[in-house]
Amino acid sequence: MGVFDSVEKKLENAVGGVFARAFRGDVQPVEITARLQRELDSEAKLLSRDRKLVPNEFHIAFSTHDFGRLSPYSSTLNAEVTAELHNYAAERGYIFNGPVTIEYAENAKLPIGRFKVTSAAVAGVEVVDEPLFAKPGALAIEVNGYRHPLNDAVLVIGRGTEADLRINDPGISRQHARILVQGHGAQATVTIEDLGSTNGISVDGQKVKSAPLHLGSQITIGNTSATIVSTGK
Repeated sequence: MGVFDSVEKKLENAVGGVFARAFRGDVQPVEITARLQRELDSEAKLLSRDRKLVPNEFHIAFSTHDFGRLSPYSSTLNAEVTAELHNYAAERGYIFNGPVTIEYAENAKLPIGRFKVTSAAVAGVEVVDEPLFAKPGALAIEVNGYRHPLNDAVLVIGRGTEADLRINDPGISRQHARILVQGHGAQATVTIEDLGSTNGISVDGQKVKSAPLHLGSQITIGNTSATIVSTGK
C-alpha cells in the first residue's frame, strides 16, 4: 500500500462509511494531502545544509459544491492531513516555525473537482510580562497579527527564553535584536539594534546594524516581518 493509499484508508476509518461515500468522486482527501506536500516542496527556503523552512499556514479554496461537501469533515480531515505533513517534513528536513493550520474557503468561480492553495510561513509569537495597557499615542510593534505596545525602555526580540518578545522562527537568533524607547507617547524616540544575530535585521528593505523606527517602519527579522504601528489615542 502506497503512502497516499494509507492516508486515504485512515481518513475513511476515522469517520466511517458516511465519510467514505461523501468523498467518492470530485476532490479527494488524498489529493489535498498530495497538493500540500507539493506546496512544502515548492515553497521550502534553505536555512542550513540540512534544514529548510516551509509554510505552516494553508488556505484552500474549493468550488461551492466541494466546499459544502468537505467542510463538515474539516476537523477530522485536517487532523489526518496535518499528521501526514509533519511526517513528510521530518523525512525531508523541513522546519515549521509555528503550528500547522489549514483553513477552507468557498470560491464560486472554481469548477467542481478543482481547488487552489495559498500558504505562508508564520512564526508563533509570545510575549513575556505583557503590558496591561498601551500608553496613549504610543507606538507598537505588530508581528503576525499580534500587537505589542512599546511601553518599556528596552524590548529584546529573539527565539530564546531570555527574549521579551519571543518569535518561533528558526531564522531568528536566541537574542536577535532590541528596541530602545526614549521618551513617551508621540514624542518618544525609538531605535532598533542588532545584537550580533546570525541573519541580521532589515528596516524598510535596508540591512542595518541599528536604525531609527517610525510609524509605518517595516522590519524583517529572520523570516518574519514586523511593522511599527500606533496604539491610538
